[in-house]
Amino acid sequence: MGAHYPGSRGGTPNPAFTGRRGAQGRVPIPGAAFASLVLAPALLLAGCGGPAIVRDGASPARHWATNAPADPDAANAVLMRAISLVGTPYRYGGNTPEGGFDCSGLVNYVYRDMLDLRLPRTSRELAAWQGPRIAPERLAPADLVFFGDGGQVSHVGIYVGEGRFVHAPNTGGTVRLDRLDGAWWRDHYSGARRILGARGPG
Repeated sequence: MGAHYPGSRGGTPNPAFTGRRGAQGRVPIPGAAFASLVLAPALLLAGCGGPAIVRDGASPARHWATNAPADPDAANAVLMRAISLVGTPYRYGGNTPEGGFDCSGLVNYVYRDMLDLRLPRTSRELAAWQGPRIAPERLAPADLVFFGDGGQVSHVGIYVGEGRFVHAPNTGGTVRLDRLDGAWWRDHYSGARRILGARGPG
């Protein structure tokens, strides 16, 4: 749970993105085919201090390294479930597809549903979870990416590859894909953690 972040208002769930637990078969790690899923960046910040317009302006193109996850099957399960939830409404404190998600609720649900892994509930606690801190050039699918201000983490998403991440951004919005090199996300990026294989807080 945490602050709200830039996003479009008025979204509704997209029936094309409905997934089921335990889907069999391995799907390739997302690549350029997901470009069409990235939503247009006409963004609104609805933070605790009140609404403010935020323009996520164009950023210079960046090459993102392709790093294979240590456990491709587990990472693939996480990604496919997370992407299946694109279009689910945002709800503060939410942690189910039926009730909606906030940012950490989405992370918790995906890892619990697909891998039976119980994670801390808030973005700040997730950032402290044991596991290596990951430099941007070493990001691999299913890593968690964090955002905030002044050294305080207040938002989290799931990295899918090629500079994109899935997250639940703001009240009135929906679960969606965004780019780490978008101006707002780039400026508020605070680090990443590798959850797969982690043992606990540290």
